[in-house]
Order: sequence, then structure tokens, then C-alpha cells
Amino acid sequence: MGQKHVLVSVPDAALREAFGAVPEGVEIVEWDMAGPPPAASIDIVVPPYMGGTGLLAALNGVTARLVQSQSIGFDGVADALPPGNVFANAVSVHETSTAELAVALILASQRGLPEFVRSAGQGTWAPLRRPSLADRTVLLVGHGGVGKAIEERLRGFETTVVRVATRAREEAGGHVHGIDELPSLLPQADIVVVGVPLSADTTHLINDGFLSLMRDGALVVNIARGAVADTRAVLDHARRGRLRFALDVTDPEPLPDGHPLFDLPNVLISPHVGGASSAMLPRMARLLRRQAEGMLRGDEPLNVVVRT
Repeated sequence: MGQKHVLVSVPDAALREAFGAVPEGVEIVEWDMAGPPPAASIDIVVPPYMGGTGLLAALNGVTARLVQSQSIGFDGVADALPPGNVFANAVSVHETSTAELAVALILASQRGLPEFVRSAGQGTWAPLRRPSLADRTVLLVGHGGVGKAIEERLRGFETTVVRVATRAREEAGGHVHGIDELPSLLPQADIVVVGVPLSADTTHLINDGFLSLMRDGALVVNIARGAVADTRAVLDHARRGRLRFALDVTDPEPLPDGHPLFDLPNVLISPHVGGASSAMLPRMARLLRRQAEGMLRGDEPLNVVVRT
């Protein structure tokens, strides 16, 4: 059954402005979850983007019908979210931008763009013949929304895409391998893109055993979470020059100034900006509008991933 009034808290003026015209029956207030709540009961609470799970403690003593995250990942939420809450992630918001960055990292690493930039900064003309993206085998480890978006963007690059998910299955686009098949798949890949959720099963998925199965000179792209990779193993294989890495996420994060990963020419690092593009706010606002209008109608919320 629907309701006549829905109170929504957003963390900042930017999301409030992106929301645009407010539908009848919806009220929007700003709450960054650092100060006291604007009301004892809030229908939809949107935490700050990249604010961490610690902010969820601010919901203690607040009656919230839905906590709407601005991120796709929800690792640690179940432990941090006070009892009696429903948590939704931001599926539909970040897939496109994250896929764009993944392809950008692949192209930059394959074609040597960091080397060209360094040479240009020194006033030096330094042509290189580097591996193409065309004719490479790309292993996508994780075939959810982001993985599918990456695959769509790789179609025009004349690659062979091999898909991996938790379990083997058949999809309209072809066969999806199970993650248990990685030992036989990794040696075939020129490029491995990892986009799995962080969980107990995927923590340090990219470890020495994983990397040792890869062919010399292959590229590992991590757009998942930093802890999906064992940083010591990454450093070891990178220092030996055996593999190349493009990392949008690291462990620890932020990566401390002077960390040895920064100094390696075969490691390209972006500072966790997969979703940080102009596409985010409009898409987040559209999702929030759908949630608020659905609540007015009495619909079940979208994208629910945790209930406490």
C-alpha cells in the first residue's frame, strides 16, 4: 500500500539539485550523516558517496525505511548497518563509467600511453611498438552489470572475450565459465579484468597462485575492490617485470604517498575513480526518483542487497 508523503535525505546540495523537480508527496532534506538527523523517521536515507560504512552508525535511533547507497559495492555493510534496516545498492548508476575506465586502462596499458606522457614531459620523442587490444584474449572475472558493460565496449576492438562468474551458465551472449575454472583459463589470457564483489571468497582472489598461472607480459586490471588483490603478490610479480597491472583500486586505499607501486613503470594506477564521472549524478538522481515514486505507490524498493 502506498503513502502520501515520502521524506528523503540526501548528503549534499549537488544530489538535491540533480534530482530536479520534486514530485508531489516527496520532500527532500540534506543530511550528511555527520550531524544530528533532520527527523526521527526518514523514508529514504542516502549516505555520502565513498563515505565508508562507519557513517551507517548515524542511523542508530533513526527509523529509516530504505538506505539507498550511491555505490554498487556493499562489502562491510551487513556488519555496520544497525538492526532493522533495508539497504539498496546503486545498480544502474556506475556500470557505464566503470566500464569506460576499465577499457581506458586497458588501452593505456597496452599502447604505452604512460610511457609517451613521461617522454613528452621530458621533451623526448620516444616511439614504441606495443601490444594491441585487437586480437587479444580478455578474461572477464565477474560478469554482473559492470562485466557485461565492459564486454559490450570490447566488441568493437576485435577481441576474444572469455566470461567468468561464480557458477557456469549459459547466457544469450554465450557460455559463462565458473570461477572454479580459473586455473585452466588464466594461462590463455592476455588481459584479465577483475570486477567481482568483495567477499570472504574473493578476498585475495588475485594472489600469487592466480598470478603465477598467467603468461609472461599479461595485463591484470582490477576495478573491483583493493582487497580482492594481495598487494604483496602484485608487487612481487610487478617488480620482477613478469606481469603488468592497471589498478583503479588498491589495498591499502588511499595508497600512501611513496608506496612502491607508484614507482613501477609496469603499474598504472587511477585513484578509485571508476564511477566518478559526469554520468554519476544524473543516474543517481534517476534511481533515487524511482525509489521515491515507487514508495509513494507502495512498490517494493529496487536493488535491495542487505536486510538487518
